[in-house]
Amino acid sequence: MKAAAGVRDGSVTLAFRRWQRQDVKPGAVFTSSSGMVRVTAVDVVDPSAITDEEAGLAGWRDADRLRAALAGEADWTTYRVRVEWAGEDPRLALRTSADLTDADVTDLDTRLERLDRASAHGRWTIAYLRLVQEHPERRAPDLAEMVGRETLPFKIDVRKLKNLGLTISHRVGYKVSPRGAAYLARTVRPD
Repeated sequence: MKAAAGVRDGSVTLAFRRWQRQDVKPGAVFTSSSGMVRVTAVDVVDPSAITDEEAGLAGWRDADRLRAALAGEADWTTYRVRVEWAGEDPRLALRTSADLTDADVTDLDTRLERLDRASAHGRWTIAYLRLVQEHPERRAPDLAEMVGRETLPFKIDVRKLKNLGLTISHRVGYKVSPRGAAYLARTVRPD
């Protein structure tokens, strides 16, 4: 969270990662708690050559602390990843757009039907939206138990709804977004 806020305000421009193989490429854009983050460059570095100044640009007090926190095996390659803030998370604006056209509802119906068809556990999209609507900010493990699912797969499914602007994640649990509520009021798809 602190690093994401630093990317947003420009005080964090580097990240250091230890991977078996390069995990990101320049141009990749990721969603963070503070908005979108773009990777601008990726370089292999010798961990012992990381300076305190570079550590500071990665949000660390000094290079020794950064090196101690590197995850992965010691023989894996260390990468310096240059990052920049790439703007607001587009899902923020999407989830507040409750004025759905007939085309919007049809598009969401199609997308949710596709998710349901691809699911190994059957139809779930409308049922999960209604579950979240009925139990706002309820713990994910509790919600998962209500539908007989493990917590992690349940959370992954709810994230798919969030990506469509239909739910909002909170520190604990979820809520149906204004867009999600408007969609539930208009759709005729069955649970």
